[in-house]
Amino acid sequence: MISTSEFKTGLTIEYDGSIWRIMEFQHVKPGKGAAFVRSKLKNLRTGAIQDKTFRAGEKMETAHIETSSMQYLYENGGNHVFMDTSTYEQLEIPEERIEDELKFMKENMQVEIMMYGSELLGVELPKKVELKVVETEPGIRGDTSGGGSKSATLETGAVVTVPLFVNVDDVLIINTDEKSYVSRA
Repeated sequence: MISTSEFKTGLTIEYDGSIWRIMEFQHVKPGKGAAFVRSKLKNLRTGAIQDKTFRAGEKMETAHIETSSMQYLYENGGNHVFMDTSTYEQLEIPEERIEDELKFMKENMQVEIMMYGSELLGVELPKKVELKVVETEPGIRGDTSGGGSKSATLETGAVVTVPLFVNVDDVLIINTDEKSYVSRA
């Protein structure tokens, strides 16, 4: 059991019949009334993100998530094959379970597979990945007063907003949590 006073970003809890990862939290002590905790939680089964408010001191179960490092190999008829690099054991995950992650995953990439007991929860990507730009419009100098931005399609099919100076064949560093451009590699 864990109290709301022990919340940490990244902690996993069992709440309301599901498994949640704490993405953000804030302890609030109003001048009048009882203290409470505002939190942003991600459902690890569905991927849904919800804002929840808990009373201060409320207790809930921690969820022990096991992760194992695996290498993404290839797509096989709607399933995606991953291999444990130490045992060479392979695991197939249906595309529907990892649709969002696939936008930033390329073959031979190391990822973390999350398991809750024998239940597969999904894939956790590295915080930053390097991906190549395959399509973007040319940036035109002088047509903005600020920094300016445009869309770029990456080698995995993901579309991100990038600065005007980014060109086709540039390799970019992408933040997978925010699904945003960080810098050129």
